[in-house]
Amino acid sequence: MPQATPTVPEKIRSSYSATPLREFFLASLKEIYWAEQEIMTGLKKLQKATSHPVLIRAFKDHEHDTRKHIARLEKVFEWLNEQPQAKKCLAMEGILKEADEIITQTAEGTATRDATLVIAARKVEHYEIACYGGLVAIAYTLGQDRMAGLLQKTLQDEEHTDLLLSEIAMHEINFKAPDEPDEPDQE
Repeated sequence: MPQATPTVPEKIRSSYSATPLREFFLASLKEIYWAEQEIMTGLKKLQKATSHPVLIRAFKDHEHDTRKHIARLEKVFEWLNEQPQAKKCLAMEGILKEADEIITQTAEGTATRDATLVIAARKVEHYEIACYGGLVAIAYTLGQDRMAGLLQKTLQDEEHTDLLLSEIAMHEINFKAPDEPDEPDQE
């Protein structure tokens, strides 16, 4: 009986040594590693800038999650026999700069600031979701199921955080912002 011809995914999965794809995977890991470290700093700023206790808690919880994400990335580097190395991620740098601008351009203690900080934080999450989704797909393509599984956990964390931030905005913050005066009362 003739042997079945391998399907395209089987052919791709067996090609871990495909240097250009592996190098892209490694470069992407370095960029998200840099991004996660910068996000730690950004989350501390967001905690100080927001006034809503539920949002503060969400940012603190995500800071804790981000530490786990960094540790997972370090494990992936280890499995690749690579030293963890950060490479500046220009996209994340821009998103975090935008968050800093929101802080300087909005009044302290307002729902408007909190609502816009949620938007900035969700931009971070969406970028991370795109990165981790791509890394998971490439890891599977390279036949690295263990790496893909670990990165998938982080992807799920990021998706959960995005959903949580959306719910906080819709149920806790956004409805207050339209009724705020241009400047909060100075007491």
